[in-house]
Amino acid sequence: MPGRVSQKTGSATDSMPSDLFGFIWLMGRRHQALIAGLSLVLFVIGAAPLELQRRIVNEATQQASYGTLLFLVSLYLAVAVLEGAVKFTLNLYRSWVGEKGTLWLRARVLHQAETPPSESMLEGVELSIVLAEAEPVGGFVGTSISEPLLQVGILVTVCSYLIYLQPLMMLAVAATFAPQIAFVPMMQAAINRRVEAKVAIMRDVSEGMVHAIEGGQGEDPQTSRIGAIFSANMEIYRYKYAMNFLMNLMAQLGYVGIFVLGGYYVVTGKTEIGTVVAFVSGLAKIVDPWGAIVDWYRDLRVTQVKFRLIRDAAKFDGAGNHEI
Repeated sequence: MPGRVSQKTGSATDSMPSDLFGFIWLMGRRHQALIAGLSLVLFVIGAAPLELQRRIVNEATQQASYGTLLFLVSLYLAVAVLEGAVKFTLNLYRSWVGEKGTLWLRARVLHQAETPPSESMLEGVELSIVLAEAEPVGGFVGTSISEPLLQVGILVTVCSYLIYLQPLMMLAVAATFAPQIAFVPMMQAAINRRVEAKVAIMRDVSEGMVHAIEGGQGEDPQTSRIGAIFSANMEIYRYKYAMNFLMNLMAQLGYVGIFVLGGYYVVTGKTEIGTVVAFVSGLAKIVDPWGAIVDWYRDLRVTQVKFRLIRDAAKFDGAGNHEI
């Protein structure tokens, strides 16, 4: 991975894309393709640990040879190390791409502020963008494509494997996730409105700080503004943690379904204990990527709002067509 922005492309004088995904492509299609490839490797091997766990438990309960158990455990360890190494590389690469996006955006804002007419961007707004707003927008570039690809791939792989093991138990698990399709978008829309209001207030605070230094503004407006930021943050937390509570509750209902159906099938001899163990582990592998997809969607919607505010504040125009 290169350590600097190319001198031929991705310079601070490139035009600003009109939307968030245009900005993502500007930061490098090749990088997104490589990150997607690493994501593909991860979700392809996603079901292997579940199958190995199932076989280890079944071999142990059926009194298989100790040599077979050692082989399966060694294979499980090898898969875990491989999965961890690929995940480490993926996370580091995504972070690098995200930091490059932040670097480009900050450089572009500074260049725009220095380009006549300088009145196109107030000093306080420029300060807010460079110090605070650019980082989450640039950071999203690294995970924008790979995160949904990886997590959806893991979900498809694990769910397909669990359906193969026991379709009815998988149906009970899937039913616990259905309500989230309804309440997550509604609650996220409420969060987005408060994020947009918070960003606008923070810009007013930055602008007020500049005016205070110049002797043009008292403390009273600033006091009310930081109070408004506090209120906006508390509203965001209220919706965010309520969403997390409901999602966790749905996950626990999934475990209840596994224990009820799985216990019944084991008692009646319709399945093996290893299958129930695989479902318990599999649900964890479903809950984590499902939560990651929800987090990605939340970040996407918030980042789209922040990108639009940055673009409008700096009065960027045109569409960029160069990559880093």
